[in-house]
Amino acid sequence: MKKVLRLIVGFIGLLFLSMGLRWLLAPAGIAAELGMPLLDGVGRSTQIGDLSAFFITLGLCVLIALSTRNSQWYYPAILLLGLTAFGRMIAWLIHDAALPLQIIAPEIIFSVILLIAARVLKESVVSKP
Repeated sequence: MKKVLRLIVGFIGLLFLSMGLRWLLAPAGIAAELGMPLLDGVGRSTQIGDLSAFFITLGLCVLIALSTRNSQWYYPAILLLGLTAFGRMIAWLIHDAALPLQIIAPEIIFSVILLIAARVLKESVVSKP
């Protein structure tokens, strides 16, 4: 069970890290996959800078948590994913944005998987007498 969970969590971490690197190296492709145009000028700088930072941070937090077994590293990733899903729903409810359930569902599922990992894969603390 723990080995399978580690594999899934490792896949999630690598997925987000690769998405962040794609924002740095090939932004037009990843922008199109996420349903957005690649902006121009300062907008492009902001889009690439912010989104690469978002995904690289997310991926690194997951991979650091996995490699160190320090469950605290999962929580920034859980917050980023959870708040992203929440923000998408607010954008739909208030700002007339599309409701991309095909994107929101994985964000929620990955958040739940990472929350489970934070509880199951943490290093057990041995108390000293």
